[in-house]
Amino acid sequence: MVVKLTPDNLKEKLRCRRIGSEIVVFDSTASTNDVAAEYARNKDNDGLVIFAEHQTAGRGRSGSRWFASKGGSILFSVVLCGIEFPPELLSLCSAVAVTEALGTVGRQQARIKWPNDILLGGKKVAGILVESREYGYGQGHIIGVGVNCNQLIEDFPQQLTQTATSLRIEQNRKVDRISVSRRIISSLDHWICRTAEENEKLLENWKKHSMLLGERVTVVYNGRKFCGNCLGIDPQKGLILQLEGGGIRMFDAGHTTVTR
Repeated sequence: MVVKLTPDNLKEKLRCRRIGSEIVVFDSTASTNDVAAEYARNKDNDGLVIFAEHQTAGRGRSGSRWFASKGGSILFSVVLCGIEFPPELLSLCSAVAVTEALGTVGRQQARIKWPNDILLGGKKVAGILVESREYGYGQGHIIGVGVNCNQLIEDFPQQLTQTATSLRIEQNRKVDRISVSRRIISSLDHWICRTAEENEKLLENWKKHSMLLGERVTVVYNGRKFCGNCLGIDPQKGLILQLEGGGIRMFDAGHTTVTR
């Protein structure tokens, strides 16, 4: 029997959640999100985290490929079962959680580029992919996280050397991936629980860490280009822009790409 969650019992369920209480580690897999989706068929796997040392078919938004050299990154997916949590809100929640877990690296502060990129000094260091599916018990969510940890510049493909970075590059020394992973998982657990109760604090922290807020932004929405000043974010409707031609418009993440 599928029990429809009310705001009260949703809050109670999330208060008891402990993301990472169970962990599965693969040496190599096609995609941790795909593996997590299979585990999500059983609601008892709620909170399970799947790690991989290497992915042969890791992906980002819109099917783009996620490059990660073996052993150089943190690659994991979290299984969330049977909660009615809008994917858009879960994406914002995950971005804030990862950003706060990374904090300051070298001289750079981790910043959010909406909707799912985390940057250091203007270069991408982490990405998030939230996917949702319907199962027999209700809706299941998968949060996929990839963090560039111990790569050097020469480890990236030529086309990424100007746009990607790693924790090692920014702080000029190798990092302990286990320690970073623990911080991210703890931060995810904290923000998912907190956002279930109220999302005002989440939005406040998104604004604090956003690299777009108050900036002139260009977005491509369904093939059309729009320019304007970023006013903020709506948890479900997306990025809010004061358009250069006048008026205010919201752009949902599913159909929008930020070019700057």
